[in-house]
Amino acid sequence: MTNCTFCGAAIEPGTGKMYIKKDGSVLHFESAKCQRNMVGLGRVNRHVKWTQAAANAKVVAGHAAKAEPKVKAAPKAKPAKAAAAPKAK
Repeated sequence: MTNCTFCGAAIEPGTGKMYIKKDGSVLHFESAKCQRNMVGLGRVNRHVKWTQAAANAKVVAGHAAKAEPKVKAAPKAKPAKAAAAPKAK
């Protein structure tokens, strides 16, 4: 079984489409939706939420954010409170 070039889903034998580009590279598509998004509309699979590549990119981005050490800002000095003066009547 092959996987869809765009969304990453498994393609059962006898289903899907095989698209051959002019340069000879072969693209396998699970559905017309995947083919239209990649070939017709020129979308990148990492930027389309429902694809497997988008899910992988989100996980990788999450790990990268956790790997960076968070630097805490120095605590701000609190101004000293002035003694309360008695109220004039």
